[in-house]
Amino acid sequence: MKAIVIDQYGGKEQLKERDVETPSIAENQVLVEVHATSVNPIDWKLREGYLKDMLPWEFPIILGWDVAGVVREIGSQVTHFHVGDRVFARPATTRQGTYAEFVPVDENLLARMPEIMSFEQGAAIPLTGLTAWQCLVEIGHIKKGEKVLIHAGAGGVGSMAIQIANSIGCFVATTASDKNDELVTSLGANRVIDYHEEDFSEVLEDFDFVLDTMGGETLEKSYGVLKRGGRLVSIAGQPDETKAEQFGISVNSFWLEPDGAQLRKLADLFITGEVRPEVGHVFHLTEQDVRQAHELSETHHARGKIVIKVKET
Repeated sequence: MKAIVIDQYGGKEQLKERDVETPSIAENQVLVEVHATSVNPIDWKLREGYLKDMLPWEFPIILGWDVAGVVREIGSQVTHFHVGDRVFARPATTRQGTYAEFVPVDENLLARMPEIMSFEQGAAIPLTGLTAWQCLVEIGHIKKGEKVLIHAGAGGVGSMAIQIANSIGCFVATTASDKNDELVTSLGANRVIDYHEEDFSEVLEDFDFVLDTMGGETLEKSYGVLKRGGRLVSIAGQPDETKAEQFGISVNSFWLEPDGAQLRKLADLFITGEVRPEVGHVFHLTEQDVRQAHELSETHHARGKIVIKVKET
């Protein structure tokens, strides 16, 4: 099968197109024919070697954490899926990622794609959607009527988080550039802070929850917008427990746990129209295209998700 691999850490030139052996599956797995995948910041961070201690994979590595496709083979213990099912997932990758034509996926990490969902939309949801869901719902326990601040609302995680918080009935504020004001408003943001013109820490106060997707100075300034008893979850930095105690808030750093049941909840929100992934850019599974997709992701200015189309449908 065709795949994009890296043989060593480094720049985007390490991404190389290659024919590799189609993976076999365990008894509790299915083999998914990949129709689309996506690029996330974790991809190029792993490619550069920033995560080599956290994710000590063996070369050659196939990157990629999202898959949308069709079941082509099922293991002997698989009971809930059949050959031909349209599915999507965030696989539990260890070396065989999703920049490939076929991917093995554990049954419990899979969810069926709604018929109205395209493969490109399906590939845009798993990592960012599950990240947003787990931060807001499983860890943050946001509730109807609460005030929620989501940083970088036009990005992959931010755009999903706005919609999830909006579906729960929260007041949603977000940071974005003026060019993305219309986008984040259409997703359900009630208050948009143009970070070129305003400092969110000077105009917001008494919030119940903050989702930090930026780290650094943004994380440091976020403590002060929360009321006492507020909650903060960061996917981009390690919150300061001592500082949090001074502000009377609870803080958590986050690492995604793939979960098929939660993905099915996101599929239900898609069906009702409460969640729609923002597919901002589409590339193809070629060496040149995937390099360009990584280059775009590294700018931190991609609008919505960067999707890689693997199979024409």
